[in-house]
Amino acid sequence: MQPSAEQIWEWLDDVPDPEIPVISLVDLGIIRGVDWQGDTLQVTVTPTYSGCPATSIINLEIERALRGHGIEKLELKRKLSPAWTTDWLSQKGRAKLEKFGIAPPQAAGGPEKCPQCGGTDLEMISAFGSTPCKAQWRCRSCLEPFDYFKCI
Repeated sequence: MQPSAEQIWEWLDDVPDPEIPVISLVDLGIIRGVDWQGDTLQVTVTPTYSGCPATSIINLEIERALRGHGIEKLELKRKLSPAWTTDWLSQKGRAKLEKFGIAPPQAAGGPEKCPQCGGTDLEMISAFGSTPCKAQWRCRSCLEPFDYFKCI
């Protein structure tokens, strides 16, 4: 018997993003669909950007997770259009980022508040953070630097 799509989404929600392991691939919004085509499970993935260096690891981790649950026939489909956007991050994922100390993306282009103390007197240190998806900011209230997940 084939597992339901809901069950597969739950399994995929346990697969962490390799660059930001505090959130899952489902939280990140890059898993766009799961669908049975006969006895083959198709999983559609949209990378955060076409040159994302983590793409091959992400695909490997999806395969590992699903094969670990007994899925034998699996096809990963890469979908580039529409392009991924930070709007696809789940609310659960945004909350996890902030709890972990990474400011979630904001439409205004900068963090709303410090994820450490909640202060709002912030300054950008660098447009580049620990990964290409992040920038480095600092809170003038607590003086702690923090990553900001760039709005794309």
